[in-house]
Amino acid sequence: MTTTKIAMAPMKVAQISKAGSDFQIVEREIPKPGVGHVRIQVQACGVCHSDVLTKEGAWPGIQYPRVPGHEVAGLIDEVGAGVSGWKKGQRVGVGWHGGQDGTCLECRRGDFRNCRNLKIAGISYDGGYQEYMVAPVEALVAIPESLSDADAAPLLCAGITTFNALRHSGAFPGDLVAVQGIGGLGHLGIQFANKFGYRVAAIGRGSENASLAKKLGANVYIDSKSTNAAEELQKLGGARVILATAPSSKAMSELIDGLGPNGKLVVIGATFDPIEVTPIQLISGSRTIQGWAAGTPADSEDTLRFAELTGVRPMIEKYPLEKAAEAYARMLSGKAQFRVVLTM
Repeated sequence: MTTTKIAMAPMKVAQISKAGSDFQIVEREIPKPGVGHVRIQVQACGVCHSDVLTKEGAWPGIQYPRVPGHEVAGLIDEVGAGVSGWKKGQRVGVGWHGGQDGTCLECRRGDFRNCRNLKIAGISYDGGYQEYMVAPVEALVAIPESLSDADAAPLLCAGITTFNALRHSGAFPGDLVAVQGIGGLGHLGIQFANKFGYRVAAIGRGSENASLAKKLGANVYIDSKSTNAAEELQKLGGARVILATAPSSKAMSELIDGLGPNGKLVVIGATFDPIEVTPIQLISGSRTIQGWAAGTPADSEDTLRFAELTGVRPMIEKYPLEKAAEAYARMLSGKAQFRVVLTM
């Protein structure tokens, strides 16, 4: 008796060969999932500003060549040994939280989000800028059937970050919550804030953003280009929470005086320059500043289910995998409306 082996065509991959290099579209053999891993046939992958960390080598210890991408939506194509609870053909995603060690003090306390040896798709291992990827089961997110792959992908980073930061901010329905920035994060933050029942003030630069902000769910639009945004927030009673989404430390610093008593500036827009604040600004009114990073796969599933129920969706621009470099440049330009997504 003879057996015939069917050869699988190689997959297309958009990879970075070294820090700062351009994207290369190459062909590789389709990988096999190891113990505790699954292989995902990627359907869509968001292009996130944090992919700069991979492309420019800004993350300590990153090894090349590396395939970026941590907003992945697809189908389980094959399961590795020891995998239970997940099956072939199931719709899944992988976000920023790409796995944890399970042994550090934070993990032992159940704080997986702050694992000291956190794995990140596209940084710790190859991400979603490819037709197939392998991921550990602890990174998997179940995707509801009613969400398209292109819609679900950005919700696994931009979506969970805004959703999770807001629901842990301490704000209650009816509180004044300001969203700084109407971009990739901000346009989702406004939608979530509205659905949470907050009184939403959107803060942008330029009057041209006003109609979109209102359409997304803002009750008030503040043009920081023509007015003092902090003073405008105080006229409204002071913000219980300001969600800082645009990566501008200067803009964040200028908003601190817009916080009301016990107000909190929640920072999710990543930048390297310092936020400037005086002790008296924090002491007066018992104000606080807190950073927030994404969440666990369970948090991602909460985000997707909430979006499914309430109609929150990202505004996206699609590019084929072969145009990964063009998609990345579009994301960096700041002109995308608002999330860039690669489709396979």
